Amino acid sequence: MKKYAVVHLTFNVMSGAVLACAPPLATAQTGGYPASPVRIIVPYTAGGASDVVTRIIGQKLAQFWNSSVVVENRAGAGGSIGTEVAARAAPDGYTLMMATVGTHGINPALYSKIPYDAVADFEPINLVASTLSVLVIHPSVSANTIQELIALARAKPGALNYGSSGNGTSHHLAGAMFNSLAKINTTHVPYKGTVEMFTDLLSGRIQMTFDPIVSILPHIKAGKVRALAVTSPERSPSLPNLPTMAESGAAGYDVRSWYGVLAPAKTPRDIISKVNADVNRAIKLPDVIEKLNEMGAPPIGGTPAELAAHIQRELKKWAAVVSESGARVN
Repeated sequence: MKKYAVVHLTFNVMSGAVLACAPPLATAQTGGYPASPVRIIVPYTAGGASDVVTRIIGQKLAQFWNSSVVVENRAGAGGSIGTEVAARAAPDGYTLMMATVGTHGINPALYSKIPYDAVADFEPINLVASTLSVLVIHPSVSANTIQELIALARAKPGALNYGSSGNGTSHHLAGAMFNSLAKINTTHVPYKGTVEMFTDLLSGRIQMTFDPIVSILPHIKAGKVRALAVTSPERSPSLPNLPTMAESGAAGYDVRSWYGVLAPAKTPRDIISKVNADVNRAIKLPDVIEKLNEMGAPPIGGTPAELAAHIQRELKKWAAVVSESGARVN
C-alpha cells in the first residue's frame, strides 16, 4: 500500500500522530470550533487502510481548521478497544473515530460480549470511502467464471478451501456469504494473518480467497492468481472487464470494507454538521480523490442520516452472515 506523507508528522506517547496545522486553506473555518486539538481514534494499528484514510482526511481538516488533528491508534479485540474509548469520550466534538465494517457491521454479531452499542453510543457524521475485494483462485483450479466455480464446488462438496486472515474476519465472512448465496459448501481455512494465507494460496495449498483489490491486484496482473469477480455491486475501474459477484450468479452479494467518521452520542448537532461539511469538502479535493483512488478506496461522502442508514443495513446483513457461518468470539 502506498504511504502518504502528512504535514509535520510527529508521534506522541499515545502512539498517535499529530497532523500539525498547515497553512489554512482559503475557506478556513469561522467560529469557535475547534479551539483545541481534535482527536480521531483509529481502532486498528498504524499503516492499515483505515489508518491511511484517516490521516489523509485528518491532514485536510487540520488545514481547514487551522488547528491540530491527532490520529490515535487504539488497536485490539478486532477494533472493539478503540471503539469503546471513542464511545466513552466526552461528547464535545474533540474526539471522533473512524468506524469500519468490523466495528459497526461484523463485531456486534461476532462477539458474545461487546463493550459498546454500535448505534446508541455514536452520532454518525460521514461515510468517507469504501474498498472492494476480489474473489481469486489458484490457476490450478479448473474454473474461469463464478458459475464454473459453483459447479465445481457442487460436484465436490467441501473439497475447495478458501483462506482467511482469521475467524470472523471479512475474508472469512465473504466466503461464508458466497456459500450461502450460491448454496455450495467450501471449506474455510483460517490463518493468523494474510502473509501466511498468501503463501499457501500462491503455492496452491488452498484454492481461493477474497482479498482487497489494492493488495491482490499485483498478483492478478502477474498471473499468480486468477480473478473471477469483484465483491461490490459495481465493477471496478481497476478491473473493468471483471464482473461482479452478483452479475455472475451470486445475486445480492455485496461485501465491501468501508470507513465512516463518528462522534460520541450527544455530540452537539452544530458540531456534527460542521465536521460533516468539512469532511465532504476534503474528499472532493483533487489530491484526496487521487490518493484514495490509488489505494482502492474511492470517496463517497454524504449526510449523517445516510451513514446511519448504511450502518443499520450493515448490522442486519452481517448478523445474518455471522449466524449462518457459526463464527463466534468470546
